[in-house]
Amino acid sequence: MSRALPKYRKRRVIIGGGAAALVLSGAVIVSSAMAGQDKGTSTATTKAAGPGTVNCPAVAPSLPAVPASAKAEIDRNLALLNTQIAEANKRLIDTVGQGGPNFIQNAILGPLADKRVSTINRMATAIGRTAAKPQGLDSLAPCTLNTGAAGNAGNGQAQNPSTPPANQGGNAGAGNGAGNGANAGAGNGAGAPGTVNCPAVAPSLPAVPASAKAEIDRNLALLNTQIAEANKRLIDTVGQGGPNFIQNAILGPLADKRVSTINRMATAIGRTAAKPQGLDSLAPCTLNK
Repeated sequence: MSRALPKYRKRRVIIGGGAAALVLSGAVIVSSAMAGQDKGTSTATTKAAGPGTVNCPAVAPSLPAVPASAKAEIDRNLALLNTQIAEANKRLIDTVGQGGPNFIQNAILGPLADKRVSTINRMATAIGRTAAKPQGLDSLAPCTLNTGAAGNAGNGQAQNPSTPPANQGGNAGAGNGAGNGANAGAGNGAGAPGTVNCPAVAPSLPAVPASAKAEIDRNLALLNTQIAEANKRLIDTVGQGGPNFIQNAILGPLADKRVSTINRMATAIGRTAAKPQGLDSLAPCTLNK
């Protein structure tokens, strides 16, 4: 027993030293890994191409003195403007890779401007109840895109049939779907099916009377649905038909549906205002190849 004791102690010392070494090594490894993680995150953040953000004119500095009776409503609508911007920025992120060249304008910036017009007009009306109604605030409604990151045009082209944009569009900028296959002159044959590219209708509408707004919104949504259905049909019919299949079976019927939908919008506006003319020219669509 007296001889085993020193060996036992020696082993204890060796084992203890090994554990200490392991702990120390582990700390070094963890520290190195964390250092590498920070560096990697920083690099990724620098290189990643984000979708950009919307850039909207400030409204509050352009308001006149706000009567006490209107203050709560003004504050509520100023907060709503901020919410609208936040929602638009989220949509920029959620829709990266969708749509065509004018997707961002038609699906995000255009609808955002419409919401801002309504919100700004409510503020002007609230002030006008007890003071001079401010004029010209509508000019603050349109927003632009901060394209701080390369590849923001990735919000273009390959439109997702299951997620139509808030406003119909096909449109501009090289997007995810550049060079999408099927030539209309060669039938719906080899290659990817492409997507339909339709002119935006909302920007060509005149001021919409309040009485027609619900019907206009409903039909703009229907235009989106029609585009989504046409894009799905392009996918489902790859390899079918002859040289004019896409024109006769997809683009032609889509144009007919769009004529009816656009005419309903013109009629709705015409009930209480001048009926817009010539909107039928926006019905035909082409194929993003």
